[in-house]
Amino acid sequence: MKGKKSECKPGHSECANLIFPLREALEILSGKWKLPIIMSLSFGNKRFKEIAEEIPGITDKMLSKELKDLEKIHLIERKVIDSFPPGVEYSITKHGKSLEKVIQELIQWAVSHYQKNHLSSQPTK
Repeated sequence: MKGKKSECKPGHSECANLIFPLREALEILSGKWKLPIIMSLSFGNKRFKEIAEEIPGITDKMLSKELKDLEKIHLIERKVIDSFPPGVEYSITKHGKSLEKVIQELIQWAVSHYQKNHLSSQPTK
């Protein structure tokens, strides 16, 4: 795909072959919380409350749901810690780590996009 003109024409099989996995990836990672959770865990194993504190705006209910979803698709692991009281720790899997380059590219794109659309449109003094 790199270096090629990305023009999709009706019936163009290469374009269709690229759109399907892209839509699949977007569906798997949909929502505004999955990638921030993965990013949080890429900095090390964490307990539920530690993740919640790192991601502003996420509710405990939503975090619980998203953690279950991410565990189901093998992007994170949940480990019960034998302690008193018993605890749970979450970690990113090897499969989850494979998203790190994608996340870094998205962050770089977002910063560039913000600078282009917000900083350049401010009036000069």
